Amino acid sequence: MSDGMARPMVLDLLLIALAITLDPLPLMAFAVVVASARGTRAGLVFIAGWTACFVVVITLVLTLTGGRPPEPRSPPSTAHLALKLLVGLCLVAYGIHRHRHPRPPAEHPADREPGDGGRGGTDGRAGAGDAASSGFLTSRIERGVIWPAAALAVLLQPWGLVAAGAVTVVDGDTSKSDTWLTLVAFCVIATAGLLAAELYALLRPEAAAERLLALRTWMTDHAERAIVTGSVVTGLYLVARSAYGLAR
Repeated sequence: MSDGMARPMVLDLLLIALAITLDPLPLMAFAVVVASARGTRAGLVFIAGWTACFVVVITLVLTLTGGRPPEPRSPPSTAHLALKLLVGLCLVAYGIHRHRHPRPPAEHPADREPGDGGRGGTDGRAGAGDAASSGFLTSRIERGVIWPAAALAVLLQPWGLVAAGAVTVVDGDTSKSDTWLTLVAFCVIATAGLLAAELYALLRPEAAAERLLALRTWMTDHAERAIVTGSVVTGLYLVARSAYGLAR
């Protein structure tokens, strides 16, 4: 992989990793996981499941490409840029859709008022989409069952951004050490928020539980804006990069 090809891949992957780690939904769920019974252990399992998703996706992409990037202006290179353009457009479309149709905050069992009867809200409805599944898993974690933390990590992956990372990894050349460093940095940065919360919980467990739940409450009011902004900005960036590559 030439330096001219390496630099764009590094920049793209690090930007996508930053967008992933700033996604509020996984951190909101992780706050509940850490505050539950066996919180730090469940947090480690959550992080393991979270990171495993990246490893599996990266391994699959590198296996399909043979660890070599496509030759510039070749049919595989053009198809790769077209796929990246499609992923970018999908991210933009998703961000616009979320802006026009914002989802109500998902109610979690820990947030229910006494006497709520487990309905999860005044109208007795669960949150939209995956809220019912995540609520079921987090309730199991609260009862001390650790294994659902890994499933929750998979469920809450921002798969659109992960797909953006996957199409970017196609440019990776596994014969170069800087490629491996970039892939490791991608995984670390994409997990940075969870790692920071887990470290805080290990060092100050009592204070961490209270403050992380308070952070979750604050993030609930700002989650939609963050998701929309992250999706649209990342999508537009990928569209611009891939369109420029196709036009050359």
